[in-house]
Amino acid sequence: MKMKNPTKVITGPKTRWSYANVWEAKAINDGKPKFSVSLIIPKSDTVTVQKIKAAIQAAYDEGQSKLKGNGKSVPPLAAIKTPLRDGDIERPDDEAYHNAFFINANSTTAPQIVDADRQHIIDHSEVYSGVYGRASINFYAFNSNGNKGIACGLGNLQKIADGEPLGGRSSAEDDFADDEDDDFLD
Repeated sequence: MKMKNPTKVITGPKTRWSYANVWEAKAINDGKPKFSVSLIIPKSDTVTVQKIKAAIQAAYDEGQSKLKGNGKSVPPLAAIKTPLRDGDIERPDDEAYHNAFFINANSTTAPQIVDADRQHIIDHSEVYSGVYGRASINFYAFNSNGNKGIACGLGNLQKIADGEPLGGRSSAEDDFADDEDDDFLD
C-alpha cells in the first residue's frame, strides 16, 4: 500500500496557471534559477483549498524544529509566511485572480508536463500562462536569513484544457487586423 504524504497536494483540474516559467529556469534577484508557476485556485474549489490548508498544517507540524531555529519557541502558524494567498486582497486589479486563492510554486528541477491522457507535452506552445490543469505540489517549512514560513515546491503539471492567455499579450492576427498601411507601396 502506498503511503500518503501529508504535505503533498494534487490540485483540482480548474486550477489556472499564471506566470508559467516551466520550460526554462529563471533566476530572480541573482538567486538560483528556478522553474515556477502561480497556481490560481477558484475559491469554489473547496476540496483543493482544504487539502492545501491541511498540507500547510502538516508542513508546519513537521517543520517545528526548523521553525524554532535558535529561538525559545516555535512561532504560531498565523505569525509566519504561508503560500496560500487571497487573490481578491493581493491582486484586486487582476481579473484572473478574482474570487480565487493563489500559490506560487517553484523548483530547481524541471517539472514533467503531461496532457489529460498523461502523455508528455514537448511542444512549448501548448503550455502558457492561462491554461487549466492540475499541479503536484508539496509544502515544507523554511527558516533562512530571519525569514520563517511554509513554502511550496513544484512537482509535476498536467494540462487539462486551454484557456485565454494571461498577460495582456495580443495575437499577431489582432495586431495586424487594421489595414491602415495598405497604401505603403502606392
